[in-house]
Amino acid sequence: MNHTRISCKRLVSLLLCLASLLALTACGSAKMEQKQIFAMDTVMTLTAYGKNASAGLDAAASVITSMQAELDPNLPTSTCYAINHANGSNVVVSPQIAKMLSTAKTVYDQSDGALDLSIYPVVKLWGFTDGRYYVPTFEELSVPMTKRGYDKMILTSYPATGSYSVSFPAGTEISFGAIGKGCAAENAVSAMKQAGVESGIVSLGGNVQTFGTKPDGGKWTVAIQDPNNTANWVGTVKVGEAAVVTSGSYQRFFEFDGNTYHHIINPTSGYPTSNSLLSATIICEDGTLADALSTAMFVLGESRALNYWRQYGGFEMILVNKSNQVICTKGLIDVYTANAAAGDYKLRFTE
Repeated sequence: MNHTRISCKRLVSLLLCLASLLALTACGSAKMEQKQIFAMDTVMTLTAYGKNASAGLDAAASVITSMQAELDPNLPTSTCYAINHANGSNVVVSPQIAKMLSTAKTVYDQSDGALDLSIYPVVKLWGFTDGRYYVPTFEELSVPMTKRGYDKMILTSYPATGSYSVSFPAGTEISFGAIGKGCAAENAVSAMKQAGVESGIVSLGGNVQTFGTKPDGGKWTVAIQDPNNTANWVGTVKVGEAAVVTSGSYQRFFEFDGNTYHHIINPTSGYPTSNSLLSATIICEDGTLADALSTAMFVLGESRALNYWRQYGGFEMILVNKSNQVICTKGLIDVYTANAAAGDYKLRFTE
């Protein structure tokens, strides 16, 4: 079957957090500075407070730019490119990349493969990597689906040197798209802290990470975007030092023959995930883990995602489903506030 390649009806996401907005109006005497960069196909806003804010922002931007160069699967000098063209051989990787690979493997194992970085060839076939959108046939999907091999990854640590190496079966290709921004945000925050920044916010599209406190000593307020009206938010959550990461079907999609196809591919089927969820938001201290979990929980769907949270814990979660329900885990009872102007959403907290 032939399909016409079409242009993307793509949403340019608003910043998921009100934190940056509040940063402009927050009380306190600490000096605030901001820097905006474009990296990892995302407009990123970095906010820092304190006397070392400018140096901290420069350091954070440098870290993000460096990570982008390491994670780009199409850049011949990148580590990701080396992994994908290693033909089964070992590739030396940095501690940051080792952490992403290890975190993704843990989530892969615990979620029965809901997060699979080796789904990259399938994502390419759909056109989500280059904007040449395409609806593949089942037969066309069968070949890249057989190239998945995350369960066969071998990640080796060399404690004496502090180095790592990784290998995948020949033909396996990975992408860090489902975890890279979370790790970048985490490392950007570390860079700002090392530069002496007192507090700040890193907003990388749907990935928000905060540290320190607002200048008035209070917690940061982060908004959860409304999947049905991206100019609005379903509610806000107050956090201290935390990552708040959202994955949703509304963030990147295209339409063809009256059907809508979004970018979060189910590794089991090779097709965009189809369940009751519109978005899944993860809140925890580890930005890399939050990024990985947001994709995995969206793929698992409401019931299985909540079961995962009950079994493994270590994070809080906000799910928005197609029945206009907002489901929050119980740890958010005192910090989540629904937006009355968001429409007919029903809020419930779950045990």
